[in-house]
Amino acid sequence: AIGAGVLLAEIQQTSDLTYRIYDWDRTDEQGKGRELHTDLALDAIDFSFHKQYLTPYQALLNSTVNAVDSPFFTTSVIHLDQPVEKDFNMIDSFVIYMCMEGTAGITYGKGEIETIKKGETILIPAELKSLALIPTEASTLLEVYIK
Repeated sequence: AIGAGVLLAEIQQTSDLTYRIYDWDRTDEQGKGRELHTDLALDAIDFSFHKQYLTPYQALLNSTVNAVDSPFFTTSVIHLDQPVEKDFNMIDSFVIYMCMEGTAGITYGKGEIETIKKGETILIPAELKSLALIPTEASTLLEVYIK
């Protein structure tokens, strides 16, 4: 368990490998627990702290600031206190917004609007090429898309 009050965004590339360390005491139809892979997981985990694991970025108001740019996905942070227009014509991907703080409206099409508040996530389909982010209060959004 992560813990009460923690807002977590786990953005990752796909993998065909799962090491199960704990399975919350779940059982199958015969009452048996699934296989655990504790030793394999311990061999794969790097428990040391590496300063380069930190993701520094400069928070700019009403701008999309790139935080992570991997070969597989891009994650940006947007601090809002006024509307921001977004154009997705240069990417060929869906876009995911996760509201980290505040509340914002997302307007698109012919004036349709969706509201996103802290802790909520919305998937913007790849066919939608523009929208506006309109904060109703100071807000922070994560923006994620694949490459």
